[in-house]
Amino acid sequence: MIQSMTGYGKSTAVVKGKKIHVEIKSLNSKALDLSARIVPLYREKEMEIRAMISRTLERGKVDFTIWVEKDDTQTATPINGVILDNYYQQIKQISEERHIPLPADWFATLLRLPDVMTRTEVEELDEEEWTAVRTAIEEAIGKLVDFRKQEGAALQKKFTEKIQNIGDLLKSIEPYEQSRTERIRQRLVEALETIPNVEYDKNRLEQEMIYYIEKLDINEEKQRLANHLKYFMETMENGHGQGKKLGFIAQEMGREINTTGSKSNLAEMQNIVVKMKDELEQIKEQVLNVM
Repeated sequence: MIQSMTGYGKSTAVVKGKKIHVEIKSLNSKALDLSARIVPLYREKEMEIRAMISRTLERGKVDFTIWVEKDDTQTATPINGVILDNYYQQIKQISEERHIPLPADWFATLLRLPDVMTRTEVEELDEEEWTAVRTAIEEAIGKLVDFRKQEGAALQKKFTEKIQNIGDLLKSIEPYEQSRTERIRQRLVEALETIPNVEYDKNRLEQEMIYYIEKLDINEEKQRLANHLKYFMETMENGHGQGKKLGFIAQEMGREINTTGSKSNLAEMQNIVVKMKDELEQIKEQVLNVM
């Protein structure tokens, strides 16, 4: 079963009064193009995070984001009691020494002083929190992979339909191919008969006809195209990671269809070739999304 490169996954972990959000999304790309936005506390784990993502996703333009939502008790800036008490003692001492009146509103005065309401603690990532975060990352990646599988199943269904359509169109060429030999012969004979007093060697005409028909023969192109259609279907069943190979097969299918079109000298056959090209173009557009 093939996988799409388009996917989305999100997960949340709650630890130590913090809600940690992990979000990851991907689009199609020739290789793995990973962009990560990580809050400072978890930056020391960035290489490990990147390794987790690259091991699983392999290809795609991937955007990874992790951010922290703290509750009200965590986001409120604490009052530094030690600094506040130190300011209080200094103000009292200066008031006594210089006979300056004490402030009427102590809190309004003290809370405006430097560093009284400054967050000074430095957060450190411990093993308990990182374990919860790593689990959330793995869960988000897993959800993205599930999304890719669902998209891949839809693509595989569409590819199967298009391949069958091309196969049916290929079979519909046969009746026109079988009748065109006689049409060509009849057209040449009628053209010769319009020329007055002309004599021609019927054996030589037959030889020229054989040479002409051989140049227009499309049996090899039909066989190769049928083989490519079969190989495309087999490759889809081989699992994910087949996107590039499917793209190459689609290119080869296009070559055989184009050659068939160039050798088709009947309007009915050329119309069928146009329809095959249309079906193949839809495959080429979507195969770019296959991992």
